[in-house]
Amino acid sequence: MLTIGLRFYDRQFITREIVNKGALEKFDVLLNDYFLSEKPKSYGLPSVAYFAEQLHLSPNYFGDLVKKETGKSAEEYIQIKLIDVAKEKVYDSNKSVSEITYELGFKYPQHFSRLFKQKVGHSPKDHRASLN
Repeated sequence: MLTIGLRFYDRQFITREIVNKGALEKFDVLLNDYFLSEKPKSYGLPSVAYFAEQLHLSPNYFGDLVKKETGKSAEEYIQIKLIDVAKEKVYDSNKSVSEITYELGFKYPQHFSRLFKQKVGHSPKDHRASLN
């Protein structure tokens, strides 16, 4: 009876943890690929639903999985990656902040600047100036 119980536990919980870790690794790859592609210009900012669909998970399950494994909501996780990419792009002084805004998938520069300032503590222009 103990053997049956242990097999059930392994199958239900241990296997699920491994699958969940694999889904998060795939999410990271998909997120990186999204921002390296032309998709932000064409489709806009990525959504939780988009990545859940790519991973063949429901948006609610995917959101719960990301929260459980990272401590952050899926939307927060996407925004963190977005800001990391934005910081790198701001280094390029050959592009205006507006150009960077559209490359990242934002419709309006004001929305990008507001999010950037909220997450980083200063505007993209101030961030660029601090780098020089």
